[in-house]
This record gives sequence, structure tokens and C-alpha cells, in this order.
Amino acid sequence: MKKLYIHLLVVSAMFFNMAGQVFAQDGATPKNLDGKQAITVATEKTEMIFTPDGDNRLQLIFYGTKGSFNGKYDSLAEAYFSGGSDFYYSPALRVTHEDGNTSTLLKLQKSEQKNLDGNIVETRIYLKDDYYNFYVTLVFKAYQKENLIAQHVVFENKEKKAVTIYNFASTALTFSPGKYYLTQFHGKWADEMNMVEELLTPGIKVLDSKLGVRAHEMRNPTFLLGIGEPAREDNGNVIGGSLAWSGSFEFSFEFDENGRLFALCGMNPYMEQRILEPGKTFVTPEMLLVYSNKGTGEMSRSFQDWGRKYGVREGYTPRSILLNNWEATFFDFDEKKLVSLFEGAKKLGFELFLLDDGWFGNKYPRNDDHAGLGDWDVNKKKLPNGVEALCVAAEKIGIDFGIWVEPEMVNPKSELYEKHPDWVIGQKHRPLNFRRNQLNLDLSNPDVREFCFNVVDHLLTANPDIRFVKWDANRFVTNGGSYYLKPELQSHLIYDYHVALYDIMDRVMKKHPNVRMMLCSGGGGRVDYKALSYFHEFWPSDNTDPVQRVYIQWGYSMFYPSIAVAGHVTHWGARPIKFAFDVAMSVRMGMDRDLAKLNEQELAFSKNAIAEYKRVRDVVQLGTQYRLISPYGSNRSASMYVNEDKSHAIAFVFQIKNAAEGDSTTVALKGLIPGKQYKVREINRMPDASGKTSAEVGVFSGKQLMDGALDCRLNAEITSSVYEITAVAN
Repeated sequence: MKKLYIHLLVVSAMFFNMAGQVFAQDGATPKNLDGKQAITVATEKTEMIFTPDGDNRLQLIFYGTKGSFNGKYDSLAEAYFSGGSDFYYSPALRVTHEDGNTSTLLKLQKSEQKNLDGNIVETRIYLKDDYYNFYVTLVFKAYQKENLIAQHVVFENKEKKAVTIYNFASTALTFSPGKYYLTQFHGKWADEMNMVEELLTPGIKVLDSKLGVRAHEMRNPTFLLGIGEPAREDNGNVIGGSLAWSGSFEFSFEFDENGRLFALCGMNPYMEQRILEPGKTFVTPEMLLVYSNKGTGEMSRSFQDWGRKYGVREGYTPRSILLNNWEATFFDFDEKKLVSLFEGAKKLGFELFLLDDGWFGNKYPRNDDHAGLGDWDVNKKKLPNGVEALCVAAEKIGIDFGIWVEPEMVNPKSELYEKHPDWVIGQKHRPLNFRRNQLNLDLSNPDVREFCFNVVDHLLTANPDIRFVKWDANRFVTNGGSYYLKPELQSHLIYDYHVALYDIMDRVMKKHPNVRMMLCSGGGGRVDYKALSYFHEFWPSDNTDPVQRVYIQWGYSMFYPSIAVAGHVTHWGARPIKFAFDVAMSVRMGMDRDLAKLNEQELAFSKNAIAEYKRVRDVVQLGTQYRLISPYGSNRSASMYVNEDKSHAIAFVFQIKNAAEGDSTTVALKGLIPGKQYKVREINRMPDASGKTSAEVGVFSGKQLMDGALDCRLNAEITSSVYEITAVAN
């Protein structure tokens, strides 16, 4: 087994576990190392071990498989390395103190640990500057069963005057010399979560966002780090990292001259310096880390298990199948048209209807994206009887009703902007940038914060039968200044914006707990575990071409459970309807088509597919995922979900490109019981001459299926198969 030695820098709440036994070969955790107290943060399978050096400066000496530490370690960098003194690489912390001193020297004071419940162990490690009354607390939450460690950092100023914090990483890791392979998830609007892996070389590799809001448009705040070799699905050492923060972020990977790797993860310090007054504290976002010695598959399942239990709302409650009106009507609709869509949706088996953009604005009607944002009064021409009339009509037909909002934004062509031009984000003496014909509202302003909360609260209070809200945010920040904040506090804008945003989301969630929420930001512009803690699901991309969604959903599956990923059948790409449905069925399924434009065969297939999904969605949304064939480097892609007792599984196979000569048609399944017998049948087929939509494949042992007994026989591009695997009673 390859040993991994790391120095770790902490910013989010994570887990430490302090054991009281001397290290032994049976995996017990050491209490003393060279006569020094060891502080251990541990889950069921992994652990971090910290110890002070001879000068009482905290070191992280190990992060890896629990029980595999051999007691030997090199003196590396500090666990939370600070700038301005004897550390001359990129620092986790950089502070200017009250007298202008730009150095910080942290010494260990004490550590505390407590069990928060039967699964979460919290550890706090208290550090203090050797001279100044400046305090740093590293906070860890160790999720035992999920093997995830969350980290954050708390800074407290007890100096007599204000200090300025310029760098504030949530976690800092130092790796011993070796080879490291970094995978990032990059893209742009309608092209999110592309996976690119590279061997790290001397110098600094930075993955970041400076967009402020909708900050994840070009890159998701996640990464994979393969240790010693490229990240592989079923074996090898890998670390997965995800920052629970919706604003700008920075992941920095720096090699020193001795081949050591320093990794810093957290908020982006670009234009975000923090002035901390005496007696005040500053808290960083959480950094989530999972280490696995069994590849990205095990790592992903840890993240997905944690996500269902802790990361998203009601992660064990199956999601509804929805029909969205957007591609059927865009902005052009009225009450009669919408009600007709309700009726069609109900006939096909949909459970929820989502009214998208365009339902508001009177002086400046929302008939396109140039006007109306900020004026959240119901458009009387389109909906003379209001939103509640739609709720009543939907209830009568037997379908839930949902609605779209974008409370953080404003069109210059709006009554709100006419009354409050100072409420937007902008720089004095600079022209405003009207990207997407709109501006960001400044949530650092308490009046704006209250306005945004009231937008959503009033809508849901006035229309108590709304069951679902899609919360959008369609532009990032330019001219990032605040007309509200004092000149010396302008660098607080993005942090304060998100503190306010989370407060709004939290208040909405608590006041309207029965309303399900979708997180959207022009597609995948805001996908992180902090925002998701207030939402049930997210919209991964505005690109709904099912071929592209195979790649997009593959990338998201590295960190996020399928129950949180919204997949819709649309006209994008002009793909066969079966292929589109199969891809959407592999996550939370929905549809965004004009039902009136579907032919009889498509309507019949859609109705059957929806019925099939209802029958198997518990497995897809709640089951354990196993990725089988990656779309990267292959002409096809495959994955599957297995329920808890391994008696029921659903496998998806997508032939993306024409099969090449020599391509295998078989797929090796995973996660089954080897000695168990399973019946396999293909479901969600286009009807044959007799009208059947499923076909028996055969009965196999779990071992046979995991050895590749399933022959999919797909060859042509844009074809797909869905298989149901059911245990046979003995």
C-alpha cells in the first residue's frame, strides 16, 4: 500500500478523533509521537494525524487509510501555514496586524473533541499567534460512516485595533514528494463539468473563479487528486475535494524545489480582503474531503451518501416527475395555454408542473429578458386571475404547481430600478455593465436583503398552494462594488453577499418547509453543498442535449447524488426520444417539451417511460451508484444503481458513438451479491409489433453479471438500453 503523508490546512467544520492508545499494528491510533501529543481526526476508514513540533507549531503528519500509519514521518510544513515569516510559498493565512506587522506565527494552545451525535465527531484545535492576540481555530467534523471530513477555520481578533486578513484558506495540505494527478471540472454556460486530468509539474496550478455570483459557470468548486498514479474508478489512492461555497473560490497546487506539493483550498482572496475589528470573528466556508484507497468509485459513493444525508434537503425523499413549460411556450403564454399543459401533463403521468420565466411585470411586462426583473407583481394580461388560479386549476386536475423566480437580479427596465438605482452592484465613476440585460442586486445592503426575502415569501404566502420553486441567478458580477458598504469595506462585498443569500434561503426554507426547491443559476452556475443545504435539487446545465448530458451527469456524479440532479427530456440535439428519456431516467427525471408536438408513438412511449420511472425511481434516486464505463475514452457509457439489500438494480447503457471494430458489446456490472441469482430484463424499450415495451434477457448469478455476462448488443450511435436486475427468491 502506498503511504500518503500530508500537511492539512483547515477552514470548514470537519472531524478529528482523539484515541488514547499507543500505535499498534492492529490499527490503533497513536497517543504519543516522539513524546508529543497526537491529535487524530478519524472516520471509520480514514484518519488525519496532527502533532506539535518542538516549537509547538502544529503539523499534519498523516492523512490516509486508518491504521496504516507506520509511525514515521518527515517534518514538513505547518498544518495551517501562514505568511510573512519563515514560510515562503503561497500561505494559507496572511494577516497585517494592528502595528503593521505582516507576519503571523501560530502556536498550539489546546484541542477539544466532542461527539455531536452517533456519527459526527467534532474537533477544535486552538492556535494563537506567538506575540499578537490573534487566534485561529481549526474546526473539523468527521462523518464516521460516510468517511468525509469537513473543515473550516475561525479567526478572532483580540488585538486593540483592526487587522486585515488577506489569505484565509479553508484547508491546507502538504504532500511528500511524488507524482500527483489533478482532475478539474471546467466548462462554460451549456458546457459544464468537463473532466480534465493532468500530471502536476513544478510551479503553481490554480483552479479558481473570480465571478462572485453564479461563480461556478466556468468551473465547479471540486477536484480529484490522484496520488502516485492517475485517478481510477476501482483502485488507487485518490482525494476528492468540494468547497461548500457559492462565491468565488481558489484551489492552488504548488510544488516546491524539493518536490513537495502544497494544496490550498477555500474562498478566492482576490478582492476579498477582510478587515476584522477588535472582538470580531471571521469564519471560512467548509471544505469537504474524502480520501479513498479504492479509487474514485468509493470516493464518489462516500460523497453521495453524505450528500443524501447531510448535503441536500430531504435526501431520502423521492423527487417528483415534472413538466416545465419553458421550451413549450417560452415567454408567450396565458392562463388557458398553461391549463391545457396541466391536462396533457396529467394524462402522461407527470406529478408536477413548473411555470418558468415570464409570469410577472405590468408597467414593464416580462415578455423577454430585457424587462421586468425586480417587479414581482403578476402580469395581469397573461394571468388576469393570478397565480392562485393556476394552483387551483392544477389541484383540480391532480398535479402540483411550481414557479420560477430570480430574486437577486433586476432589469434596468423595471420599476424597482427606477426607485432604487443604488441597490445594484456597481462601481462609482464607472459605467454599468448590462450583461444579459440585467444587474445583480447588492445583498450586503440590509434593505435589499429584506426585499429579496419578501419577493419569495410574499409569493409563497399569497399562493399557499405553490409546491415547488425554481430559484435562478443568471449573471455573474462585474464592476464589483457596493453603494452601501463604506469605502474601506468594499472588499467585503462578495462574502457579505453570500452570508445574506444564505440567510434569505434559510428563512424561506424554515417558513415554507413544504415547498420543494430547485437550485438554478443559468444552468450549473451555482452548484455547491452550502447552497444545496437549502434546496432539494439543482439544474446541472441549460444544455439538455442528452449526448452532452451523459458527460455532464458523469462529472456531477463524482460528488453529487442522483436524487439532486435534474435531468429533462427536451428537443435539444434532435435525439431519439428513447435515448433522451433513458438519459433523464438515470437521474431525477423531468420533461421540457411541447406535448402537442409529440406524435402518437412518442406520446405512448413517454407515458410508458414515466410509469416505468415511477416504478424504479427509488432505486435510481436512493440506490448506490456504480459507474461502469466512462464516456471519456470510450464510444459508450454505462452506470447502475443498486438498492440497499442488493436485491434490485437498474443499469443504463448509452452508445454515444458508433461502435468501433473490436469494441465489446458486454458490460460488467458491479455491486451485486456474487452467489445470488438475478433475473435481467430490458425495460423502457420502444414498443415492438405486439406492443411490448420490455424483454426478458435471462437469469444469471451476481458473479456472472459482474464478470461481464450482460450482452447489450448496442452498436449504432445514440442508442441506449435500460436493464432491470431483480434478485430471484431462493
